[in-house]
Amino acid sequence: MPVQVKDELIPRSLMLLCLGTAVSLAIVQWGGVIPRSSRQPVGIVRADHQSVTVTTPPSPPPMASPQPVSTTVPESGMRLVVKLSDRHVYLYKDNKALNQYPLAVGQDGWETPTGIHQVLDKEQNPAWIHPITGVETPPGPDNPLGKAWIGFWTDGKTEIGFHGTNQEELIGQAVSHGCLRMRNEDIEDLYAQVDVGTPVIVEP
Repeated sequence: MPVQVKDELIPRSLMLLCLGTAVSLAIVQWGGVIPRSSRQPVGIVRADHQSVTVTTPPSPPPMASPQPVSTTVPESGMRLVVKLSDRHVYLYKDNKALNQYPLAVGQDGWETPTGIHQVLDKEQNPAWIHPITGVETPPGPDNPLGKAWIGFWTDGKTEIGFHGTNQEELIGQAVSHGCLRMRNEDIEDLYAQVDVGTPVIVEP
């Protein structure tokens, strides 16, 4: 009889060991990887938001519904029209075109969201936090966000916007993870002319 009980305990012990291992792996997976990647923006958010720019993600996160856009038009009469097909953003005051700037746009699988948006926030000299190491890169020539940030899309967890770049040679290409990269001199010029609430129309 003792031998039979002992024999029955071995498979049970192995089953519990396997179950414990599976639970541990699930905790590690859900606690260390999935929540972190779910916080990774499609494009970027500033360091003060404790978010990061995605550099080499394994796959794009699902695009959630954006926050509602205000119908109030700023008194300045300014608006931005992005044409993804020609990779430019056009600055208008009322119905007069003031300027245009070349862009790098979202790559396949990480397309910049089209539609009617608005400037949600602005920041000069944003810091960048590495999505894997958590190391912060301060403003400067090595910062991939360049000189300024103009956010226009968010679902509350991720954010997309215009920003400068330390790789200006890529302007004109579809290489970003949803954001619209600009030459640093251009983002600074645009930054000075738009306010929070400025409409941003993104066309295919």
